[in-house]
Amino acid sequence: MIPETGIWLIFFLPVMGFFAIALLVRPFWGGQSRLSSLILVIALSGSFVLSLWTLVCVIQEGPLTLPDHLWMTLGGLEFKVGMIVDSLTAIMLVVVSSVSLAIQIYSHGYMKDDPGYVRYYTFMALFSSAMLGLVIASNIIQMFVMWELVGLGSFLLIGFWFNKPTAAAAAKKAFLVTRIGDFGFLLAILYLFSHREAFAGQGLNPLDIRDINSAIPMIKDGIILGIGSLGLTWLGLGIFAGAAGKSAQFPLHVWLPDAMEGPTPVSALIHAATMVAAGVFLIARFFPVFQSSDTTMTILAIIGSFTAIFAATMGIVNNDIKRVLAYSTISQLGFMVAALGIGAYGPAIFHLFNHAFFKALLFLGAGNVNHATGTFDMRYMGGLRKIMPLTYTCMVIGALSLIGMFPLAGFWSKDEILGYAWHGHGFVNGWVFWTLMLGVILTTVYTTRMMLMTFHGKYRGTAPVNHHEEKTQLKSDLNHHLKESPLVMLAPMGLLAVAAIFSGYMANPQQELLGIPVHWFSEFVAPLGSHEHVLPLNKGLALVTMTLIVILLGLVSLFYSKIRTCETRFQGVIMVSRQVLTERYYIDRVFERGLVIRLFYRFIGGLLEWIDQQLIDAVVDVLGWISRSVGLVISRFQTGQAQAYGMTVVLGAFAILVAYLMWG
Repeated sequence: MIPETGIWLIFFLPVMGFFAIALLVRPFWGGQSRLSSLILVIALSGSFVLSLWTLVCVIQEGPLTLPDHLWMTLGGLEFKVGMIVDSLTAIMLVVVSSVSLAIQIYSHGYMKDDPGYVRYYTFMALFSSAMLGLVIASNIIQMFVMWELVGLGSFLLIGFWFNKPTAAAAAKKAFLVTRIGDFGFLLAILYLFSHREAFAGQGLNPLDIRDINSAIPMIKDGIILGIGSLGLTWLGLGIFAGAAGKSAQFPLHVWLPDAMEGPTPVSALIHAATMVAAGVFLIARFFPVFQSSDTTMTILAIIGSFTAIFAATMGIVNNDIKRVLAYSTISQLGFMVAALGIGAYGPAIFHLFNHAFFKALLFLGAGNVNHATGTFDMRYMGGLRKIMPLTYTCMVIGALSLIGMFPLAGFWSKDEILGYAWHGHGFVNGWVFWTLMLGVILTTVYTTRMMLMTFHGKYRGTAPVNHHEEKTQLKSDLNHHLKESPLVMLAPMGLLAVAAIFSGYMANPQQELLGIPVHWFSEFVAPLGSHEHVLPLNKGLALVTMTLIVILLGLVSLFYSKIRTCETRFQGVIMVSRQVLTERYYIDRVFERGLVIRLFYRFIGGLLEWIDQQLIDAVVDVLGWISRSVGLVISRFQTGQAQAYGMTVVLGAFAILVAYLMWG
């Protein structure tokens, strides 16, 4: 069995790396020292090994029981710091540490010439440690602290190139939007805190995650009073608000596409396996709360499935390869949230597991393409499959896995989600199934378009060359610059490609494989006491889906080759549709003008300015007037004559004596 210290080290190794880089490397070795990457890679390697050890222990022994440590006591309520080490924790630790490690190795080559090299690894260490701390947290306050540190780390990384106005704006946008969701999460925490006496009556702590989940049956049976069914609904919606912010679910999705202004490895880390997955993890951690309310589950299912197709439509027209992948991330997160909404807990976590590998692979591939061409604009790419065959091969694997092509990882988890929706009953399951099928179609379209524009056809040159993703100049001939990326950038992609091929079937085999039981993953991650039925592979549904995907691959390829003819024939419809989709359904304008400009800048900023000028300044002015007036009066007695001072003493003593005689 792994000792408690070993599990704590999963979190503390990156923390120590953060302090070592920030306090030692940067002051004494300079801002471009390669020592920073070595420190973080070693720290995350340790976290990864310990995470694997933890996973093995949980597989063999079940959830680990570890003591909590008293943090502080407030009003008789104990605030503790501890760890939940169950199947969900073990899987997430492996996913976060492995993908983070691969990306940090990749970053060594991608960021080698950046003047902020050490600063980059400092922020990466902070973000990675916060994410690992979030996964193991046993107390909702402890979780919220880590939750906000993840937000802080993402703000710093998205705005890493803060001299770029677009990067600074994207960082602020991400910070503001996610704070909206976090406010809902905070209200849920305060709601639990307000019922601390009702929980204490049953020997439970309303801030302990395990106690919160175990209290749900008592709340439904009326043993814990004051919450009830409506309270559980509002509690679930508050937690979902926080999850929707981090996982970019409609309408809090607007920050994620703009977050592509950060370095590509940041995009791979934040938008594949960590920050955006944190929202799905949060729902899974509090799944009994959501299951207790049909209303909350319905909202999850509808918002998740709508987000899946809504984001996918915008990915079809975007020409920035990173933004296409960003919309893809939003869409795939919608798949996971929708799955949780219909009760498909195991398939949702399974898809989160697979998505982390193939989406990180695609983002790193986009980084390789940018490294060679100097642009993310796919209109200036083309023909790269012959020049960058290794990158192309890896991205084909990632793209086919994203589409859900048999037998790659994405196929197995998507099929489980679709199968669960297909076999369910009622309007919600039907809605989820057909919207997600449309999501599969749209995913195939934008993914195929991305690969064709990037790697096929002729190289379209004349692309803006950038330095660290910042377009600065034009060159008419880039052919002599085009080359495959170095080994330090290709090796992590190769490992992720292997995972994108085998992780699906190896983790959740349809028949016993090398000692791995049938549907091992789904049964392993299922919450204790769960009666979720693991469905076998629906061969008919899988055949229909594969046939549809293959047909779409051919149609999109044909359309791409005849795109000018199609645009001529349907120019009006295409132009209007493209305009609407390019403008993101004008939601971002509503957000920027309504929320940011009017609410934050004009209303809240104006209110704070009024308070500052009319209240605070007025109080200061009054205090200043009083001080001046009192000083002026006192100054009248400062004559410099000893006789006047003596008379003042005598009169004062006389006044005291009179007062004593009258009232003493």
